[in-house]
Amino acid sequence: MHLKFIIATTAAILAGTAEAKPSMRDVPEIENILFTVAVANEVGKKCDSIEGRWLKGYRMLFTLRKRANQLGYSDSEIRAYVESDAEKDRMRAKGYKYLESEGVIKNNPETFCVFGHAEIAKSSAIGALLKAN
Repeated sequence: MHLKFIIATTAAILAGTAEAKPSMRDVPEIENILFTVAVANEVGKKCDSIEGRWLKGYRMLFTLRKRANQLGYSDSEIRAYVESDAEKDRMRAKGYKYLESEGVIKNNPETFCVFGHAEIAKSSAIGALLKAN
């Protein structure tokens, strides 16, 4: 009887551990794609000579949602994460920190253009979501 209780308790603890998921911000394959899309979006908004490849970005996000579902995140968890004001603020701050490290000046649209054109030329993940006008 005692052994059955220990086995049942251990199984319940292990099942609970297996179901526990990290925050999506801590899953690189989710975080990195959202970051890439966010940075490309900001460059597309700030630079008049660059447009975002929005259809490609939406396809990436759709694929990301599918992958997050495979990792055990529900659509409502995904929606809550991407619509969270705190997460948007965190991602914006992370994006601007990265952009600044690449020479972009927040209130200088030309620096966004220089960065964006360089990303397009490199065919980087960010550049793949941008196109020059």
